[in-house]
Amino acid sequence: MFVQSFFQNLLNALQWGSFYALIALGYSLVYGVLLLINFAHGDIFMVGAYIAFFLATLLLGQYAFALPFALPPMAVFVITVLLTMALTACVGVTIERVAYRPLRRKGASRLYVVITALMCGLVLENGNLMLLGANRRSFPELLPTAVYSISGINISNIKILVIIATVCVFLLLETIVRRTKLGMAMRAISYDRMAVPLMGIPLDTVIVFTFVLGSSLAALAGVLFAIAYPVLEPYMGALVGWKAFIAAVIGGIGEIRGAFMGGFLLGFVEIFVAAYFPSTLRDLIAFSILLIFLSIKPTGIFGIARATKI
Repeated sequence: MFVQSFFQNLLNALQWGSFYALIALGYSLVYGVLLLINFAHGDIFMVGAYIAFFLATLLLGQYAFALPFALPPMAVFVITVLLTMALTACVGVTIERVAYRPLRRKGASRLYVVITALMCGLVLENGNLMLLGANRRSFPELLPTAVYSISGINISNIKILVIIATVCVFLLLETIVRRTKLGMAMRAISYDRMAVPLMGIPLDTVIVFTFVLGSSLAALAGVLFAIAYPVLEPYMGALVGWKAFIAAVIGGIGEIRGAFMGGFLLGFVEIFVAAYFPSTLRDLIAFSILLIFLSIKPTGIFGIARATKI
């Protein structure tokens, strides 16, 4: 019985950690290039979930101006994911152009940029609240749920999809950052942003590409989260976003491998604490454990201490 419970919780932790890992990857990408903590990233996750909701209901024919033909469920799912990632990437790029780029070009202090990021998150939350209201929305069923029981352990196709998608995205991101010219440019900017334009590298293009990647990952996390937990509300990205940021810090902010590992580590801690302790103590115990870990290794799992000129 204990073994079955352990492996069931392990599977749940892998799924929950996948959401944190996907969002934390976006945090680490932006920080690795700009040394900017994009606190609006959690709300971009929320925007992605809402965009997916409206696209899915449109493609499923739940509006008066629905498509004149019916699409199979798998096609609806694939189109929803791709369009959501593209449209949410546009939101992320817009925030960069409107909010962050003017401050960057004026050489503003990082403190002002962080405050701007917080304000962008609040604008997204309250803009959603103003336009769509505070009512929760039920996400439509894009994929029929199938549950498989193996030795008393319940495994759903949604869990498998979420975990496999996260691992594939991580491997793809590692390939882009380590093996492509754009990835090399991203790493170069993280080392010396002032020298990069002198070498002929278009700084703004690389930064926009970084925001496209990060926002797309947040959108994918939003779609998968909505499929697994089909209830949407305007503030759904706030707490998840903060926890994903903590996961990125635990892994070593700016490191892709660290964001990936930190997301799963936070998922494991939360799920197993909730399994063996009262659920009301979940966040208290989980974050106490992580605080102790950071006091021992402040740079995180893969982080490296850097000297900074003041």
